Amino acid sequence: MKFENKVVWITGAGSGIGRALALEFARQGADLALSGRRLDRLDEVRVEIEALGRRAVSVPVDVSEDGACVAAVEEICRTLGRLDVAVANAGFAATGPFEKVALADWRRQFDINVIGAVATAQAALPELRRQKGRLVFVASVMGMIALPGQTPYAASKFALRAIGLGLSQELHGSGVSCTTIHPGFVESEIAKVDNRGAFRAERRDQRPPKLIWSADKAARVMVAAIAGRRREFTFTGHGKATAFFGRHFPGLIHFVATRDAVRGRSLKNDKS
Repeated sequence: MKFENKVVWITGAGSGIGRALALEFARQGADLALSGRRLDRLDEVRVEIEALGRRAVSVPVDVSEDGACVAAVEEICRTLGRLDVAVANAGFAATGPFEKVALADWRRQFDINVIGAVATAQAALPELRRQKGRLVFVASVMGMIALPGQTPYAASKFALRAIGLGLSQELHGSGVSCTTIHPGFVESEIAKVDNRGAFRAERRDQRPPKLIWSADKAARVMVAAIAGRRREFTFTGHGKATAFFGRHFPGLIHFVATRDAVRGRSLKNDKS
């Protein structure tokens, strides 16, 4: 019961990693504040948490809206009395060839993945300082590697990693820890969300199924890293390998990515 009687706030809590984290924190004794844009999804998770014997409140939030996160923290403290852990998990992936991704989609990508995470952190920090709590950014191994067709998403996660590392230095000695988590492939709905942030059930997840961790398994190792106040934590075997090569051998990544692109163009020309 590493988080017994602690209050944890999670954005993007209605599905995927956010939902699994909420349930794992509840199993570890925490009460939960659940944020996201869809109240029906949040309420479903809230009922699951209450079935585990813990308190939970649904606090709908669009993290890209000015003042929304501050209002959420006020509501959390009013209903649950305190805030010990804040998890900035809300995010989505804008994808496509660089020249075809609209500027509006780039702005939306950064408004949610980057500015939304900053807004979450700034709103939570005054309470976290009182409790000597924990701040968490859910980034990605894509914060250490860039691939064709995923530039907006990778750029947002690169930025989030920089924010996490810089903030962990600023918070050193304050009693508040900052953990930046870099998951590899994890079961989620991210592949079913389009560039405008809208859920599309018909979209197919292109990720290799054998490499995808279950959200529950991911949540267990993430909560352990948060409990240990890790500065950075990367997980899944392929995620660790990808992050390693992305950081230390970017030339090799470039070679592999461009070779595949050249091969794809060659095959296309052969067929025509």
